[in-house]
Amino acid sequence: MVRRSLRGRFPPAMPFVYTTNLSEVRALAEQHARTAGLPASRVTDFVIAVSEVAANTVRHARSAGSMDIWFTANEMVCEMRDAGFIPNPRAGSEPPSRDASGGHGLWLVHQVCDRVDLRSDENGTVIRMYMSLP
Repeated sequence: MVRRSLRGRFPPAMPFVYTTNLSEVRALAEQHARTAGLPASRVTDFVIAVSEVAANTVRHARSAGSMDIWFTANEMVCEMRDAGFIPNPRAGSEPPSRDASGGHGLWLVHQVCDRVDLRSDENGTVIRMYMSLP
């Protein structure tokens, strides 16, 4: 598998770090999705997913987050990291209850991405979102 960074370097350039600048996160996600060749509807899905994870970082992790995006011949990958902890390793993989006040964002991410990997421990959280390329 060849890994091509969207910033033209291998290994990829430094990840984009964000604190509250979610408009920049969304703009960068959209730019990369279009560069990777995602269809317009999938670009929207990708931007929504990235925005949800970034918003969770700002709201729950209370730390800076980082985002790195790359693509291979078959898929685009976005890795987002923060210092927060998600105790449920299956968070978002099942729908939240009807009366739940949270959990909808990660559920949405799982619905619009082709695959989502979540790893969280005392060192922080890493979420990888995968979108198949046409």
